[in-house]
Amino acid sequence: MRILQLVLLFLALASAGHAQPRPAMYFSDSSRLGRPVAKNPCVVRFHNQYLLYYSIPENQTTGWGIGIAASTDLIHWQKVGELTPAASYEQKGLCAPGALVRGDTVHLFYQTYGNGPKDALCHAVSTDGVHFRRDASNPIFRPTGAWTVGRAIDAEVVAFKDQYWLYYATRDPSYKVQLQGAATAPLTTSFGQSAWQQQGQGPILVPSLPWEKNCVEGASCVRRGKYLYLFYAGAYNNEPQQIGVARSRDGLRWQRLATQPLLPNGPAGSWNSSESGHPAIFEDPVSGRTYLFYQGNNDQGRTWYLSRVEVQWKRGRPYLVP
Repeated sequence: MRILQLVLLFLALASAGHAQPRPAMYFSDSSRLGRPVAKNPCVVRFHNQYLLYYSIPENQTTGWGIGIAASTDLIHWQKVGELTPAASYEQKGLCAPGALVRGDTVHLFYQTYGNGPKDALCHAVSTDGVHFRRDASNPIFRPTGAWTVGRAIDAEVVAFKDQYWLYYATRDPSYKVQLQGAATAPLTTSFGQSAWQQQGQGPILVPSLPWEKNCVEGASCVRRGKYLYLFYAGAYNNEPQQIGVARSRDGLRWQRLATQPLLPNGPAGSWNSSESGHPAIFEDPVSGRTYLFYQGNNDQGRTWYLSRVEVQWKRGRPYLVP
């Protein structure tokens, strides 16, 4: 009996010794379920502060929504608001925010939730970053063609090559494979439904590497020089989902920069051992530094936290700063 106790003590100490420390940013939201769940981050700089938009889960009274948190240092965040289902087209829920700042306005792009193949992208605007007015033409975009089931989620809008590019995830007609598509609008656009023109005769990025399995989603873009860099999530949640990167000179044709993930899931004992997913790349206009925000968990999705890692560049390729 004494030997067994010693063995168990040794195993416990060994396990504790291999536990990984939490990152400096370790944010979540327990308001909906009583346990921490925050997904799909997006960060902007607006009115002398940083704003974090993220998905919050449905509960017994309301569908998925979007949480809003503020920060002055990109590490410590305080929740300041929510965007909850209101219009008929988002009655079952809304989530997966993408945002950009143009002048004195935050433009928020998000998806409807719970409608399967009929989920679509929507647009709203705010002059304070917290209270939003919905676009009268919502939903603003769904793809068409034999290559897609017609669904659109995970909106990312970025200015490149004298127009706005909208990147989105969709499914193939079998509803098994997640793909990336693109649409464009003029720089003078108000981002309404009539502005968007679908690009290409099919997907711009499909899962092709072993770690991507049947899914590429969650596109987030940054422009550097002549290239547009697209950070994306490969594989569905907790398979594990991991983060890769591709780049393009024209916004339509993409080249992966590696065969392995840029940001893999963490080792056993770490906070993100189940996945590192749904990237959000952010160039801080104050410091000039670049950060990759992402979601993770270590319990197969019972909880979800948001964190960040710094990105630096060498010879046109991003790398992570430990």
